[in-house]
Amino acid sequence: MSRAHSFLKAVIGLSLAALLGLLLVALNALQVLSLLLHPLWPYATRRFNREIANTWWGLCVLLGTRVLGYEVLITENASGDASTDAVPDGENALVFANHQEMPDIFVLMVYARSKKRLGDLKFFVKDPLKYVPGIGWGMWMLDCVFLKRSWADDEQRIRATFHKFTSMRIPFWLTFFPEGTRIRPAKLASSQKYARQKGLPILEHVLTPRTKGFTAAMKGLRSQAHAVYDLTIVYEGEVPSLLHVLTGKARRASLHVERFPIAALPESEPELARWLTERFIKKDHLLDELSADATGEQALKALD
Repeated sequence: MSRAHSFLKAVIGLSLAALLGLLLVALNALQVLSLLLHPLWPYATRRFNREIANTWWGLCVLLGTRVLGYEVLITENASGDASTDAVPDGENALVFANHQEMPDIFVLMVYARSKKRLGDLKFFVKDPLKYVPGIGWGMWMLDCVFLKRSWADDEQRIRATFHKFTSMRIPFWLTFFPEGTRIRPAKLASSQKYARQKGLPILEHVLTPRTKGFTAAMKGLRSQAHAVYDLTIVYEGEVPSLLHVLTGKARRASLHVERFPIAALPESEPELARWLTERFIKKDHLLDELSADATGEQALKALD
C-alpha cells in the first residue's frame, strides 16, 4: 500500500469516526427524551433504544469492515463438533472472551451482527463509564451491568439487573471479559503469582479468570439463556490499538467460537467456576498453538 493511499485511508477512517461520535451524541439526546415515555410504554422505549444501538454499532461495523477493510475470520464449533452453522441466529447467550485491546469490542460487534444480536449486546463494564456521554449513557440505556469491582457493592445491582432481564423477557447477549482487564506483562505476572499460590495452571497468553460474574450470570439468567459462547480472539501480527484499526494499519483478526448449550453446563457455583477456569486453560493452549503456527508461517514467508 502506497504512503499516499495509507494517508488517505487514515484520514477517511478518523473523519468518519469523528462523525460517528457526533451522531452518537445526537442519538443520546433522543434516548434521554425516550425516558419521558418509559413509564407509559416501557417495552416500546426499550425496543427504541435497542434499534438505536443496532444502528450505531452497525455503522461502526460497516466503517471497520467495508470502508477500512478490516477482516474478521470466524470459526465456529458446537461443543467441540465442527459445524459451519454451529451457532444459530438470534438466541439469548452468555458470551465471554479473552481481552487484549479495545478492538476486541469491535470483533465482538462483528460477530454479534452476524448473529442478529448486535442491538441486544449487554456488557459488564466499569461503573464510572455510565457517566460518560455517548458510549456510557448509551450502555446505561441498554441495561448494561456496571461494576464497582467489589462484590459486596455489585452483587445486589447484578441480581436486580438479571431479574429485570428475566421478568421483562429482555433479549440479551450478555458479554464479558472474565480476566477483568486487558492483559499486560505486569498483570500477567501478578496473575501467574496468584495461580501458583492457588495451585492452578500457569497461563501464558491469558489471565486466570475471575469467576463470580460468570457464576452470578448463570444463576440469574439460566432460565432465559439458550447457550454459553466461549470466544477466543487472535490478531494477525501485533495486537492492534483502536487507532490502528481506524487508520487502516490493522488488517484482520480471527475469532474462534465454541457454543455450549445451557443444559450442558454444571449448576453449582464451584463447578461453574471450575468449568470457566478450565475453558481459559484450553484457551491458553489454543492461543499457544495459533501463535506457534503464525511464527512458522512468518518464517516460511521470510524464506520465500
